[in-house]
Amino acid sequence: MFLSHYIDHTIKKIKSQAANMLTILNLGLGVASLTAILQKELQLGLLLIFLAAFTDRFDGLVARKLNIESEFGKQLDSLCDLISFGVAPAFLMYESILHQLGAPSLFYIIIYIACGAIRLAKFNITENNGYFTGLPITVAGVILTLFTLGANVFPTHVFIYVTIGMALLMVGPFRVKKM
Repeated sequence: MFLSHYIDHTIKKIKSQAANMLTILNLGLGVASLTAILQKELQLGLLLIFLAAFTDRFDGLVARKLNIESEFGKQLDSLCDLISFGVAPAFLMYESILHQLGAPSLFYIIIYIACGAIRLAKFNITENNGYFTGLPITVAGVILTLFTLGANVFPTHVFIYVTIGMALLMVGPFRVKKM
C-alpha cells in the first residue's frame, strides 16, 4: 500500500516535470554546443544546436499533451532558448566566419543575441493567441546555424547580412502561425 502510493506519487511528479526536463535537455545541448564551439569543434557545435532544436520542438508538445503547461515552463523555455538558439548560433557564426573581420564583428553577434532576448521577453509578456510575433528564435538560430555550412561558399559580407537579417526578423512586427 505504502509502496504503491509512493510509486503513484513519483510517476505523477515525473509526468508533471516531463516538459521541463526536455527544456533542461535543450539547455544542456546548447551549453555543450558552446563548449564544443569554444574548443573549435564547430561541426559538433552545429550538431548539438540541431539536437537542441529537436528537443525544443517536443517540450511544448509534451506540455500540451500532458496538460502541464505553466508560466514557469514558459519562462524556463525562453531562458534555455536564448542560450541554445541565441548565444550558441551566434558564437558558431563568429567562430566559423565573422572572426575574420576582427573585433567589430562582435557587434553583429551582440545585436543578434540582443534581438533574440527582446523577442523572447515580448513573447513571455503577450497572450498566447496562436501566433508568434516576429520570427521565433529557434527558427532564427537554426537558419543562422545552417548558413555556417556555407563558410567556404559565400563571401564574408553575406554572413553579416544574414546575422543582422535574422536579428531584425526576430523583432519584426509580422505574425507567424504557431505549429
